[in-house]
Amino acid sequence: MARIAGINLAPEKRIEAALLAITGIGRSLAGKICMNSKIDPNKKVKDLSEKEEEALRAEIAKRPTEGDLRRIVNQNIKLLQDIGTYRGGRHKKRLPSRGQRTRNNARTKRGKKVTMGSGRAKVEKK
Repeated sequence: MARIAGINLAPEKRIEAALLAITGIGRSLAGKICMNSKIDPNKKVKDLSEKEEEALRAEIAKRPTEGDLRRIVNQNIKLLQDIGTYRGGRHKKRLPSRGQRTRNNARTKRGKKVTMGSGRAKVEKK
């Protein structure tokens, strides 16, 4: 079992597909990594030699992945909040920050639907 960037890669998967388990590596980047390290992307993870694993590790180490990438993203969001931008405020309120409407949708961001009342104020009789 290959362990790269702190992630155990699935031994039965192709290398190109297995690299997608690492945060910060998508489909196109996985292909580029395989090409730059001169490894066949269709090769299974369990068939990798030690030399090939080292080549993958060296290629992946050139880019921010996993914890480093999460730290960078969180710092960028905190900066937006600190300088008081609109996007930073949306992040603080845990609302969509890229212009999506929230009147009907955005349930995953806004949470469970809560009914505010029947819409009519109760009138007390004296």
